[in-house]
Amino acid sequence: MGYIGGGLLLAINVLMILKHDWFGLPSVTAASQAAFASVGVWWFVFSIPLFKHIREEKKTAVKRERSYIAIGFSRVGNTFKEIKQYKQLLIFLLAFWMYNDGISTIIKMATIYGKDIGIDTNSLIIALLITQFVGIPCTFFFGYLANKITAKRALFLALYVYLGIVVLGYFMSSALHFYLLAICVGLVQGGAQSLSRSIYGRLVPANKHAEFFGFYGISSKFAAIVGPFVFALVGQLTGSSRLGIMSLIFFFIGGIILLKFVDIDKGVREAASQTSWSDRTEINPK
Repeated sequence: MGYIGGGLLLAINVLMILKHDWFGLPSVTAASQAAFASVGVWWFVFSIPLFKHIREEKKTAVKRERSYIAIGFSRVGNTFKEIKQYKQLLIFLLAFWMYNDGISTIIKMATIYGKDIGIDTNSLIIALLITQFVGIPCTFFFGYLANKITAKRALFLALYVYLGIVVLGYFMSSALHFYLLAICVGLVQGGAQSLSRSIYGRLVPANKHAEFFGFYGISSKFAAIVGPFVFALVGQLTGSSRLGIMSLIFFFIGGIILLKFVDIDKGVREAASQTSWSDRTEINPK
């Protein structure tokens, strides 16, 4: 649903910028400003059902002796210490940080790389649309594939495609090539992300989902800093953005190697046994 909603808004915004006169806007700049404003309106409108219908349990205010920032960092540290108790979960998380860094860098740096090798702005925008709409059916397909060959094997397939994308990206020289790579990214982007969350969810103890998924989101954002840094550093040292994009291959290779060591069934048993133990140790004081 995220792909569908995001894709529709992106298509409207692209049309608004490319054909601003259709919308009564005087310039591309005005159209871009209107596009940014429309995103805020979109978020607000579709947040209303969430705020209106989802009720959270009221929490009793607790007296605090430290700032919320200090408390936040402390809890993140404690969560990481807990995660280290689950070997399979930890190995998967390390693998995820590696390959997701490569995926995030491709997403973030694609337009910069495209411009650097001479792809025009309109072609870059069209490529983004292609990726978005190809990703809609392919995300569902990877869900089907996971049921047929297991989620881990389906994830391997997505990562091998990403390896091919990096190699082909090195040789890319025209808008047509960029479109083809956009299709390839769309084929696997949603699948890789959804399969990663699915596997991680299976390895997490049932009574730790909120805490561990919070860490999953935060840590992946911090880990994703490395990829763009390596891309920029290699490009700066060599004078070639092509070598910068090729450097991402090491993130995918590292992630694939670590993922091979993840025993999902064993990890599921570890999570289940910990949940059972927690349930048994909850003693009613009455």
